[in-house]
Amino acid sequence: MAMSIFDQFLSPILLGIPLIALALSLPWLLYPMPCIRWLTNRLLQLQNWFIVRFTNQIFQPINQGGHKWAALLTALMLFLITLNLLGLLPYTFTPTTQLSMNMAFAVPIWLATVLIGARNQPTIALAHLLPEGTPTPLIPVLIIIETISLLIRPLALGVRLTANLTAGHLLMHLISSAAFILTSIMPVVAILTSILLFLLTLLEVAVAMIQAYVFILLLSLYLQENTYGSSSTRMSHS
Repeated sequence: MAMSIFDQFLSPILLGIPLIALALSLPWLLYPMPCIRWLTNRLLQLQNWFIVRFTNQIFQPINQGGHKWAALLTALMLFLITLNLLGLLPYTFTPTTQLSMNMAFAVPIWLATVLIGARNQPTIALAHLLPEGTPTPLIPVLIIIETISLLIRPLALGVRLTANLTAGHLLMHLISSAAFILTSIMPVVAILTSILLFLLTLLEVAVAMIQAYVFILLLSLYLQENTYGSSSTRMSHS
């Protein structure tokens, strides 16, 4: 019986141990941590440059109160990029192709931004549910629509990351299988298919990094929406 092409997305188990736990712990072993007893090398300089540039770009438009999230979102960005890139290697498993895993990343952070907005600026948070100038008969309908759009945000985050990575892996699997089968039948077509596979692999490397960036960027936009004016609000109350 032929295996389904979706079997590659099942969490592998070795000796009764789920390898997804190893895949989740491996990225933290690849990034060296600066130490006062170390001499600064090129790898640490590149890592620090990337972290500083990313943090400045993401948190520049965010209110001062949201800068406390810099360490969390930057670490999550590096974690997702590493998971996505390691999943492109042969005989590896990509945890971010699991919707449950991506929802576990998206829901707590999204919910925390919503709770922060409800605590610091409840009037502005409730005002997001009803656009200004709405006709009176449409108020109940728009409130329901805006509430649904608010609750669907973490689902959209998880589905976007899962769908993009899953589609790329499936396409690479299909093209590689076609190139392998065509090797003995039509070598020229197999070579062209292999070139296409190489180009698709480069595209998937870019997609793996871009999707991690988009995931964090959308979370930062939710944070910006719920921390806007929080500092001024606290100052006016004091």
